[in-house]
Amino acid sequence: YIYICCCFLRAVSQCLELEETAAAANEWDSDTFGRPPAKLSGMISQFFVLSLRGDNIVFRDYRGDVPKSSAEIFFRKVKFWTGEEGEEAPPVFNVDGVNYLHVKVAGLLFVATTRVNVSPALVLELLQRIARVTKDYLGILNEDSLRKNFVLVYELLDEMIDFGYPQTTSTEVLKSYVFNEPVVIDAARMPSLGPAGMFIQGTKRMPGTAVTKSVVANEPGGKKREEIFVDIIEKISVTFSASGYILTSEIDGTIQMKSYLSGNPEIRLALNEDLSIGLGGHSSYEYGGSGGMGMVSLDDCNFHESVRLDDFDLDRTLTLVPPDGEFSVMNYRMTQEFKTPFRVFPVIEEAGPFKAEVVLKVRAEFANTITANSVVLRFPLPKSTIRVSFDLEFGAVGQSPDFKETNRTIEWALRKIVGGSEHTLHAKLTLSQERNVNLKKEAGPVSMNFTIPMFNASRLQVRYLQIVKKSKSYNPYRWVRYVTHANSYVIRI
Repeated sequence: YIYICCCFLRAVSQCLELEETAAAANEWDSDTFGRPPAKLSGMISQFFVLSLRGDNIVFRDYRGDVPKSSAEIFFRKVKFWTGEEGEEAPPVFNVDGVNYLHVKVAGLLFVATTRVNVSPALVLELLQRIARVTKDYLGILNEDSLRKNFVLVYELLDEMIDFGYPQTTSTEVLKSYVFNEPVVIDAARMPSLGPAGMFIQGTKRMPGTAVTKSVVANEPGGKKREEIFVDIIEKISVTFSASGYILTSEIDGTIQMKSYLSGNPEIRLALNEDLSIGLGGHSSYEYGGSGGMGMVSLDDCNFHESVRLDDFDLDRTLTLVPPDGEFSVMNYRMTQEFKTPFRVFPVIEEAGPFKAEVVLKVRAEFANTITANSVVLRFPLPKSTIRVSFDLEFGAVGQSPDFKETNRTIEWALRKIVGGSEHTLHAKLTLSQERNVNLKKEAGPVSMNFTIPMFNASRLQVRYLQIVKKSKSYNPYRWVRYVTHANSYVIRI
């Protein structure tokens, strides 16, 4: 009898707590000036996608507490951001009590608004995942694909976000609730990705546009091409001193995977046998194999939840069942010394009254079988610079130097640089002052952007990609691509 009474009292107490929580939620909803309870602090009011021209492509209002003109207010604020010269708007800012949070993906602005003091990291991660899920379903993420699939996009949004609260961002889970078929955009109409968009399998090469397929759409003929794509993407940050020594160096890398395999088979991904993880090369993942020359030492790493590390200590093999869509198998960071892909030698000297001369030399220090694309060097000049004339080396092709008067910067764009080659740019400056004692102090530092396909500075390699399947005749296509980008490549003068 006593036990039954205790259970009854506990049930009554739980009902009272639920009523109090509901009352607090209703009270806050009716009072736009009140602060929300902690449990309600993870919501957004609106979500919309804008083009870089400001066109509103997708718009969803979840709570009605933010003006409908928020998209126009946001775009005007971003376009005419009143920060330092050349500075872009930050990912999070507030206008008239409304918090705007945005990310830029594939030339589109994914934006969320809220009046609540939400966690910025949570909302920015949510926007990134919405973009990723949309790309998984549409295959190609751009303005054209969104407009042609607006019914599917709104259906995805309704499943991912309910009344401003995130529900799920898993492509695999959404397959059970979303049934609209995407209108597939022809990949041949997309701009060429160049060598950076090439996947490789042994001696075979395949365009990167092959991965721009929807994970849910059926191919013509109803037959699905069995294949899997693996990207090893690295962003390097290096700072050189004026004398050419490396002051700081860091690599942020990720192994991304996108699977088009039927039946979700188990996959074994093998990395370098001499891989060590942890500062100084010592950690719980330490492997006492072939050390010495060629050893890859990562500072730290983390893995996707589907990865099993049963054999990682033994032979550096990752085992996983890949979920639908694109995902990061492994993220890693490296601060050990590594061979930098470029060396830059900037020089600025006086050349007479009201004149100065700049010499900018760049040398590619990787194999001549590799070509860097989209290389851009920026050299800030003294504030007294009023005019610049350029002199390119003989036979220069695909190079375009320019002087940006708004921020007094030389911008030297090179379409491609072959490994082992060297290029030089001469520039003659006209100054508004006869003598500038702070010529070198006002100039620089030089910054550099580039993309190098089939190159990775950390030397992390995929030894093999094995697909565990009972049938011996099952042999899907496996494609691997290495890409290195410049995150912050700075050379001081």
